[in-house]
Amino acid sequence: MTGAGHGPDEVLLAFTRALRAAGVAVTHDRAAGFLAAAAIVGLGDPRATYRAGRATLCSSPDDLVRYDQVFEAFFDPRTGLPRERRSQREDPPVVAELALDDGDGADADGDEEVVKALASDLEVLRHRDVADLSAVERFRLARLFARLRPRPPMRRTIRDERFRRGRVDAAATIRASLRLHGEPAPIHWRQRRLRPRRVVLLIDVSGSMSGYADALLRLAHTLTRSYAAQGGRTETFTVGTRLTHLTRAMRVRDVERALVAAGDAVPDWSGGTRLGETLGVFIDRWGRRGLARGAVVVIFSDGWERGDPALLGEQARRLARIAHRVVWVNPHRGKAGYAPVQQGIRAVLPHIDDLLAGHTMATYEELTEVLSRA
Repeated sequence: MTGAGHGPDEVLLAFTRALRAAGVAVTHDRAAGFLAAAAIVGLGDPRATYRAGRATLCSSPDDLVRYDQVFEAFFDPRTGLPRERRSQREDPPVVAELALDDGDGADADGDEEVVKALASDLEVLRHRDVADLSAVERFRLARLFARLRPRPPMRRTIRDERFRRGRVDAAATIRASLRLHGEPAPIHWRQRRLRPRRVVLLIDVSGSMSGYADALLRLAHTLTRSYAAQGGRTETFTVGTRLTHLTRAMRVRDVERALVAAGDAVPDWSGGTRLGETLGVFIDRWGRRGLARGAVVVIFSDGWERGDPALLGEQARRLARIAHRVVWVNPHRGKAGYAPVQQGIRAVLPHIDDLLAGHTMATYEELTEVLSRA
């Protein structure tokens, strides 16, 4: 059931993307279950693969109808291979006479209204709560994540580099003058070298944050890939009832495969929340080793703490002492009527530098700007 040049996992993941585009709510854990089921039944029997997909990817009767349609359109029922895209014959351009009008510009206004309508749809989607989006809207949101071009935060190192302004480089200026036998030479300048600052992401995957987990992992993947292309480094963890290191999964080039790898690695999806304990584990295991020292640490959580809030406040204080900046992103921060009344949020407020909203694409774009200036 694999096409030429494509591995089995790539074909099956492409099929899950087609289902998601058709309106089936295929989450990363369902996609991971589909891959596991397909590996068990084998890809040699198309009917077995078909039944494995129905059992793992569908959650309602409406999904079954869409699943059958997409499976029939995506796979060749005779061989099981993905259907080849047929090159559509381009029709010759039709030349028609322009209709004479009275010059009121009605057609131009109509075109402008179409453009404004398209822009308006994207703008509305940017400000929609990601937890309330449909499957089709989540697919469009994933395309907006791919357009993000975040810049990593920078720090000054102890070493200098030549530059067109800054401090006078006396040694280089004198050497240049000696090469001219003592004649005045152009003044050389130096400044501190800039390097990307490490960014650490801690994503709450408890039950109260389940509606935002997919979007936050896509954001983590975007930050990881973009910062790496600019020489930066990003470390990603999930927190809930335990701490899970997800950096290796987030470095996978394809975002869908990265989400499937994350689903396989995280054992406590939609569980409870023990932020104080897991934050303490992170500091003890990773913070003291230098991972959080001098870094920008971003915590994505709504602050619902089942453990002792005093413990969470103490761990936040420890983290603030070793990190360059601590940013807390709360999905409820930007909603009307929100107040930081949760015990977890109240415990960490004295020890964080920024409390930002994190429920829409617009707030994620604002977060990337805050990080670039950190």
